[in-house]
Amino acid sequence: MLAFFLILFSAPLLAQETTVSEERAMLYKWAIIVGGAVITLAAAAGAFCQSKAISSACEGISRNPGGAPTIRFILIFGLVLIETLVIYALLITIMIVNVQWGNYQ
Repeated sequence: MLAFFLILFSAPLLAQETTVSEERAMLYKWAIIVGGAVITLAAAAGAFCQSKAISSACEGISRNPGGAPTIRFILIFGLVLIETLVIYALLITIMIVNVQWGNYQ
């Protein structure tokens, strides 16, 4: 059933011409490269920052077990902010890849 609908809805796309100029093809290639680089750097930086935050929180809790609830709250809040930055980078990557290059003149 799913294959039927995929074929049915892809018919208009298959009917379109596929002529793309060389300049536009290069822009698409660079958009994919830049998008991949942005999300790669953001994911790597986010992972490093999260590991550093977790390490520091564990160290802080081991030094002061009485402050564990406060440290845990600050840790979770910080992890949420770090992950939000990675999600923003993902959204920017999606925008870079999906922009209609050549239509904005």
